[in-house]
Amino acid sequence: MAGRIHRYSVRLEWTGNRGEGTASYRSYSRDHRLSVPGKPAIEASADPAFRGDVARWNPEEMLIASLSACHQLWYLHLAAEAGVVVMAYEDAAEGEMRESEDGGGAFERVVLRPRVTIWAKSDAAKAQALHHDAHARCFIARSVNFDVACEAEIVVAAPQSPSS
Repeated sequence: MAGRIHRYSVRLEWTGNRGEGTASYRSYSRDHRLSVPGKPAIEASADPAFRGDVARWNPEEMLIASLSACHQLWYLHLAAEAGVVVMAYEDAAEGEMRESEDGGGAFERVVLRPRVTIWAKSDAAKAQALHHDAHARCFIARSVNFDVACEAEIVVAAPQSPSS
C-alpha cells in the first residue's frame, strides 16, 4: 500500500517595500509574514547577517526549530507507546551553515540537545534509546541533506506519581 500524501500550504507576503521596492540591495527590508488560515502569523525576516531584522524569525532558525519540534513530537509519541512517562522535555538545538564563494550557502550540521525528564519508575535506558527511533522517523530529519545529530540527556524525576 502506498503511503498517504499530506499537503501543506503557507502564504508568504513580503512586507519590506520601503517605497522604492528593490531599486537597490539596501533599499528594501527583508521583512515578510508567513501565514496559514486559522493560526497566528509569523513575522519573519532574513538573518541579521543578511540585512534582516534580529527581532524576527529567520528561515535558518525555522529550519532548526522544525527539526527540534519534529524530533520532540516523535519522541513523545514513542515514549507514550513504550510506557516511558515523560514529565518534561526541552531542547537547545544549534545549527551550522557555511556560506559559499558564490554568496549561497548550505547547512552542514544541526545538533539537537534534548533534555528529557522521566518519571522515576520509567526505564532510563529505554528512554535514551527512543531518541534513535524518533530521529529515524522524523519527517524533517529524513528530508534534509545534512547531518542531524542528537545529544540527549535523560533526567530521572524524584519518585512520585506522574499525576502529582
